[in-house]
Amino acid sequence: MTLKTSVSRRAVLAGAAAGSAALAAPAIVSAQAGTLRIGVLLPRSGLLAQAGQSCHRGALAAPRVLAELGYRVELVHVDTESNADIARTQAERLINDGAHVLTGAFDSGHTLAIAQVCEQRQVPFVVNIAAAPPITEQGLKFLVRNFQTGPQLVTNGLRLINNLIAATKIDPKRAVFLHANDTFGQAQRNAMDAIFPRTNMPFQLVESIAYDPRAQDLSVEVTRLRSLRPDLVLVVTRASDAIKLVRDMVRQRFEPMGIVSPGSPGMYDEEFYQALGPLADFHVSNLPWVNPKSAMTQALERSFAATNPGNRFAADGFNAGFTFEALLIAADAFKRAGTTSGVPLMEAIRATNLTEHVMIGGPIRFDEKGQNPNIGSACVQNRGRMPVVVLPEDSATMAPVLPMPGWQGRT
Repeated sequence: MTLKTSVSRRAVLAGAAAGSAALAAPAIVSAQAGTLRIGVLLPRSGLLAQAGQSCHRGALAAPRVLAELGYRVELVHVDTESNADIARTQAERLINDGAHVLTGAFDSGHTLAIAQVCEQRQVPFVVNIAAAPPITEQGLKFLVRNFQTGPQLVTNGLRLINNLIAATKIDPKRAVFLHANDTFGQAQRNAMDAIFPRTNMPFQLVESIAYDPRAQDLSVEVTRLRSLRPDLVLVVTRASDAIKLVRDMVRQRFEPMGIVSPGSPGMYDEEFYQALGPLADFHVSNLPWVNPKSAMTQALERSFAATNPGNRFAADGFNAGFTFEALLIAADAFKRAGTTSGVPLMEAIRATNLTEHVMIGGPIRFDEKGQNPNIGSACVQNRGRMPVVVLPEDSATMAPVLPMPGWQGRT
């Protein structure tokens, strides 16, 4: 079902004007019979803690908005501790304790471990974030993924670079691809090697450079970058190594036209802004993003502010938005199925058709593999230490700026 329940849509729109009071409307809440119990598995400690906590903040904000839309859910929050074995064990425990649906788990390895448990127990699993292609290539019947695959991230990221060049009228001739040598970074390198030659980009990709994200600094890699004289530096990073990269560029006074990620985290994370201050501005990340003009996004942002007063929704939008949508998919399917039984509930999830949601893109629907093919990407530029949508134009709130200003004199 779409949010045809026009009453639900109107409720969200009304919330934009009426504020938080409308979000607790008891008449709407009472329309939902029964409660769906959802286990939310995220890496809230360990190596991936920052991203997991960001997703968790989205989950905390979700019930308020879902209640406004007429859905009733009970969330059980579990920390996977950035460990796939713990993710698998906790999935078993959640199902034994009565969870009707599981969602998570940000990391592809954790997601695959949980998926095996759900398949055996015939419990639906709605993936919020995980890009590894095999997740939807194994014929799993009790899994859907509302996230782009790695190749989709790179394809959409490169397409948006073309749009960015056209919008800013820059004329880059050379680029270098710099990526972490971890599992995600290497997968993106493989995708880049396969996809870039087919994209007819207006610049040459002169070299790819891998680096160890655990290194103390990236001075050697930046020295190599300078010698190659690229106009654009394309990066696949996490926040900690993105910080080291910018600091070494500043030390070596290396100033390309732009630093652009064709689909990775790092440069929009709160840690990046806090560590670099004005040096964090003007970098670009091309990836799925919340639509700032969506009424449902605005409702989620208000709820996020109420449940997470110490955090900024803008910096958490990517993780919080996808986590909210995973819960929305499960809740909407439950309302249509009218049961928490695994098989009919999974059938309802696979029949999802949500035209109104928070992430940029078309309706949330799933193909025969359980993959949503309609997720869009945005060009997000850091401006005033905030991630801001600058493309596509129908979702943008500012115009893109390139070449980026020099390092010196920023305030």
